[in-house]
Amino acid sequence: MPSTFRRTAAAAAAAAVLTLTATACDPEAGGGADAAAPASASASGAAKPGLDLTEALKNLKNWTTDDWAKWAGAHGFTAEKLKGFWDRARMDKAQGMETQDAALQSEKTAPENDPQPPAKIPAKAQPHPYSPASAVLGKIFMQVDAQTSAVCSGTVISDPAHPGKSNLVWTAAHCLHEGKGGTWFKKMAFVPSYNRSGAASKGREATFEQVAPYGAWTADYAVVSPQWAEEGGERGGPASQYDFGILRVHNEDSSDGRSLEEAVGSSVPVWFDAPRAQIAGVSAYGYPQGAPFDGRELEFCDSRVKPARLSFDAERPTMYVIGCTMTGGSSGGGWFVLRNGKPSLVSNNSIGPRPAAWMAGPALGAQAKAMFDYMSTLKR
Repeated sequence: MPSTFRRTAAAAAAAAVLTLTATACDPEAGGGADAAAPASASASGAAKPGLDLTEALKNLKNWTTDDWAKWAGAHGFTAEKLKGFWDRARMDKAQGMETQDAALQSEKTAPENDPQPPAKIPAKAQPHPYSPASAVLGKIFMQVDAQTSAVCSGTVISDPAHPGKSNLVWTAAHCLHEGKGGTWFKKMAFVPSYNRSGAASKGREATFEQVAPYGAWTADYAVVSPQWAEEGGERGGPASQYDFGILRVHNEDSSDGRSLEEAVGSSVPVWFDAPRAQIAGVSAYGYPQGAPFDGRELEFCDSRVKPARLSFDAERPTMYVIGCTMTGGSSGGGWFVLRNGKPSLVSNNSIGPRPAAWMAGPALGAQAKAMFDYMSTLKR
């Protein structure tokens, strides 16, 4: 099978599927099973009021675009002007946003779970310079509080309402919102193809233009699953089964009016409701920053076997599980399969153990599709 994002000839022999590991949201958490609580639990200070899900809108499977609009209208996301904010110094100080810490089995896991985790797959670095096809992959920077900034990973996804001109970025919900009792992270921006040339590799000094060849794209809107906003926390649980979100972005430094997709040259479609039986392997990409990684390299895990299953609530879509050693910072990175010879996104990095050995990502079913449709049809 050819490589999903056209690596070198040697790397292209690997399977074309990707994986990523996830730990808790604490941007400064270290390794080990007892790592500190995530930002949603410790960095945000006093608890904030949760988002209001009215009784009329609790049956999320039946939500219409109007229902999404009502919920999103009350969710409190505020766009910010960030021109020049994410300079080289601030990007260097951002800590890798940890994925939610999780165990494969617990007293509360659903009976369909596979009893054993998949074999560990060491993450590999994408060779420099990154190919044009991999320009859809990048880093998401955000401010957790006045003193702390963090970074996740994301993917430029196709937008049927704006063919060839998408401004949408897919990532994990825990990269955008603190979860239960919390609020949105601030000053969020997407940097596609971070360090494409390798100028910043191995600790070398590099300019903003070298690490951000397509610039920094400011978030002007965001949405996450209501389950994450109402239930999400530092450990893997039922809310993780809906750990996905979307950013809509624009480039404040550009005067030509080009969309994100036009700037990077491509986008990746999302394959919603992908039949589990057709997912024979997965490839996951991201920018892990927790040791032994430094956040300057695009890494990938290729799994050649069918993903294992993980569920905390049998009433919710069962998550996929693959072996992978990526660490904090890779959260939100896309999981891809080849469909009709081209990569399609089927999940994102969400939860995993510490130290990193495997990664679980949410299945993207009807609710993910409804959320996407809402974002796609919004006026710009």
